[in-house]
Amino acid sequence: MSQLSNLYLFLYNSLQFFGWALALFRVLSSFLLTKSIHGAYASAGELICFLQTAAFLEVIHGAIGLVPSGALLPLMQWGGRTHFLLAIVRGITEVQELPSVFITFLAWSLSEIIRYPHYALSCLGHCPSWITYLRYTAFIVLFPIGVGPGEMWLMYQALPYIKAKHLYGDSFLGLPISYYNFVQVVLLCYPFLWLKLYVHLFKQRKSKLSKRHEKKKKM
Repeated sequence: MSQLSNLYLFLYNSLQFFGWALALFRVLSSFLLTKSIHGAYASAGELICFLQTAAFLEVIHGAIGLVPSGALLPLMQWGGRTHFLLAIVRGITEVQELPSVFITFLAWSLSEIIRYPHYALSCLGHCPSWITYLRYTAFIVLFPIGVGPGEMWLMYQALPYIKAKHLYGDSFLGLPISYYNFVQVVLLCYPFLWLKLYVHLFKQRKSKLSKRHEKKKKM
């Protein structure tokens, strides 16, 4: 990889890290100041919407070979998160104060303040082993928490509002299903798509951490 590509990836991952660290700070500050978990979206929602939208660059990075991840899995993860965030959480004010938003934002923020420093420091070729270990271990707990009591539970809670408001009805004109039906289908598919990503992350963990142990043995 060229030095220019490395520099770009270092800057991109560093900026994402600082953004997510700020989001986590805002979520936790709101919680500590108000003693309530209902202000997560008000404190950090717009920032997280921006950061998640900007993360589409990671799909492009994989598609053009800038990183070895490919485009499919990053697209699946980005698409799931972005639909949840922009179409449901941002689009339905009634769900923005639900506990599931706090749970999701906390799980996402903790994941990203580990993932992005790992990527940024790897671009420099000097990523500490403990960050690598955290990168391929923290997801075991954070990923299920973010998806189960976070994303899926909130989408389920949003269904009555989607139906009552006939949300995004114009976008589904002429189609045999409504947005309400679409979200129901998404909820049915979510566990299977999540499991695919989860298994992939475990494979990555085995590969990356075994390489780390091999390097230690050679030293």
